[in-house]
Amino acid sequence: MSQRKYLVTGGAGYVGSVVAAHLLAAGHAVTVLDDLSTGFAAGVPAGAAFVRGRVQDAAEVLDGSYDAVLHFAASSQVGESVADPEKYWRNNVAGSLELVSAMRKAGVPRLVFSSTAATYGEPERVPIEETARTAPTNPYGATKLAVDHLIAGECAAHGLAAVSLRYFNVAGAHGRYGERHDPESHLIPLVLQVALGRRPHIAVYGDDYPTPDGTCVRDYIHVADLAEAHLLALDAARPGEHLVCNLGNGSGFSVREVIEAVRRVTGRQIPAVTAARRPGDPAVLVASAERARSVLGWRPTRTDLDGIVADAWTFALALEGKQP
Repeated sequence: MSQRKYLVTGGAGYVGSVVAAHLLAAGHAVTVLDDLSTGFAAGVPAGAAFVRGRVQDAAEVLDGSYDAVLHFAASSQVGESVADPEKYWRNNVAGSLELVSAMRKAGVPRLVFSSTAATYGEPERVPIEETARTAPTNPYGATKLAVDHLIAGECAAHGLAAVSLRYFNVAGAHGRYGERHDPESHLIPLVLQVALGRRPHIAVYGDDYPTPDGTCVRDYIHVADLAEAHLLALDAARPGEHLVCNLGNGSGFSVREVIEAVRRVTGRQIPAVTAARRPGDPAVLVASAERARSVLGWRPTRTDLDGIVADAWTFALALEGKQP
């Protein structure tokens, strides 16, 4: 494969940094655009050019030498989006509008967009297919869906080649690139914080769901598998077409199963306290990734829950300056 040049917006964040590292490993030239509001300078892979700025600054970076943009820069906390929806419409939608406008002016032909399962809202059936009704239940999901609509319009009107990848629960780590959100809201790193003694216990929000053990079931996908899908999406993008693909393993793990996996991997005590259900938490969220398999040729290989947790644990220990 010949070398190509890519702009990765949000490339200092969790998923963006892993994708940037995969692009570099494949021999491509990478520029990371990130304002470090939620990302970390240490997350920018060695070998990538780094521009500190917002996605709205993309016009200052892009020129005709870029083959594609991979767009990860966004505000992504569901609770915050409910409390401050203006921030999410400004950052996620207005920022993406500036980005695609800059791409069109610079003649950049391809876009891979980091979308989310939150676009579906409460599922009517599982596993969730891309043809499922989209009815987001919070501004985060609504803004991501709005960007999907924006991209579809750009493809139809201007011939953009674009793929939106709708993630389910991303987890694990890839070497020195891993999850360190502040505040943290994802289950696996939260349980690992209990293992590290940074939290007294993990809250289990509801144990009376219609699932085998009464706790919510979610589809966990290793971040390295996710990154590989982005490289495949670059090759699958076709001018004038907007392809939407779900990314997940097609099977789920319950909250209790995740906690047990952390206990096994870390050998630590993990106190768990049952709490009331959170409003709007579906019992089961599992992806159908058949379209990604058939159209992208994508096959997740890191599907073992203990393996996903082990990678995340190694990364968490490294952040603490400890050895596994």
